[in-house]
Amino acid sequence: MNHLNCLPQEGIYWGQHILQGVVARLGDHGIHRPITFTVAPLEGLYRSCVQPNLKEQAGSFTELPAHVPDVAVQEGLDACLQAGAGSIVALGGGSVLDAAKAVSHLHHEKTGRYLPIAALPTTLSGSEFSHYFGITETDGPQKFKRSYAVRETVPKVVVIDPVLVSDTPRSLLLASAVKGMDHAVEGMRKVTKEHPHAIMAASGLARFLRILQKWPQAVETRAALEQGLVTADDLLQLQLAAWQCYFSPASVIYGLSHRIGHILGGTFGLPHSVTSCITLAPVIRACADFYGDKLGVFAATPSSASRNADVAAHLADQISQVVKSLGLPDRISAFDLDPAKLPEVALLLKKNYPNEVADLGDSASVKLDELLQSLW
Repeated sequence: MNHLNCLPQEGIYWGQHILQGVVARLGDHGIHRPITFTVAPLEGLYRSCVQPNLKEQAGSFTELPAHVPDVAVQEGLDACLQAGAGSIVALGGGSVLDAAKAVSHLHHEKTGRYLPIAALPTTLSGSEFSHYFGITETDGPQKFKRSYAVRETVPKVVVIDPVLVSDTPRSLLLASAVKGMDHAVEGMRKVTKEHPHAIMAASGLARFLRILQKWPQAVETRAALEQGLVTADDLLQLQLAAWQCYFSPASVIYGLSHRIGHILGGTFGLPHSVTSCITLAPVIRACADFYGDKLGVFAATPSSASRNADVAAHLADQISQVVKSLGLPDRISAFDLDPAKLPEVALLLKKNYPNEVADLGDSASVKLDELLQSLW
């Protein structure tokens, strides 16, 4: 039996020049006495477009490092409690949004009440549409990013406006688009080709590729806008692609590319935004048999006559070519990680994510070791 699980989101608003107007009406969605979670580089955007339009504010909190360490989550919770915040406005990328969800969850554990969230996303991973979040545990002998799924923490309101991503650093913005594509592909892991995720994700991935394949090289987004190399509509199309790729997050379970990214990021400190640039295409090739004919939904002209391996290889080639053309890292060796740590990465994956490792098929443990070596 097919089944679509829906999350309790109230409103998603998109378009150019809408941010300030929607922020002014957040109270209509129960966003009262909000504290804004953001990071220092976004202070200018916060002060120009968000703060002047928020009503009955409870202040802001900016101590939000990447990978959502547990100590930062606790500090964020303390800030909410001390300020008497009734909700959270999350202005930022995946780490800011994950921190907001984590704090809302812990606030419920402490007080019996979730803090409703309004999401103003500045990257393209799509976290604003999901109830998933990770918290990096730092109190053990080894850091570990643990995943949670709490449907009550999904943002009640999402605002999509090109102004939110116009000054996001180029590498962060474009790498997060690849993370968005990862959601589309690995979202096929447990659904059928007729599932709404498949239909929306196919459209979203095609939209991503269409815009990214023409993206200018080595030019920051603001400069590209000013030079007419990209348009505000291009940015909006990327934002809509991220939404389509992550349209049914409660109905999907992600796979090995995501899990390798969690270990490389949470435990070993690689930027979360770039892990899919390294892992997605190789994992598609390695797990082609597991996905079978389902990846055909992403083909421009699906054909039952095409071999599954050929369809997977073509999709992987498209993604890897975009990663290269954008100048994004596609190897672990681009970062300060000792290759001697790869067996440790493999061990953590086998211990914590055996089902995802099993997607590699027969002799999965050996194949995982070989895959990680190939990523170096």
